[in-house]
Amino acid sequence: MPRSVNHVASRARRKKTLKLAKGYWGARGNVWTIAKNTIEKGLTYAYRDRKTKKRNFRGLWIQRINAGVRQHGLSYSEFMGKLNAKGLQLNRKVLADLAMNHPEAFTAIVNQVK
Repeated sequence: MPRSVNHVASRARRKKTLKLAKGYWGARGNVWTIAKNTIEKGLTYAYRDRKTKKRNFRGLWIQRINAGVRQHGLSYSEFMGKLNAKGLQLNRKVLADLAMNHPEAFTAIVNQVK
């Protein structure tokens, strides 16, 4: 009996990969083997950087909170320590947003913590 090859499924797999590679420079966008390698590496980077993004945003929030509380004569670590001692359950994302976009509300929180 002759060998049966599911060409429909393999072609669909290749089309899916080449669709992901659309817009890449040179052979990366239209040569199957090169596109496959590029897509695999790109998806690896995407997975890694979804984790890194969370770290980067936390660092950004901390910098914004620190800049906001230094205007009131506190450091970031002092502020967070006093905030937790008072039992105020505000996360860094909310505090950073208040420090940037609503300074009067942030000032009220700092005065409550002091």
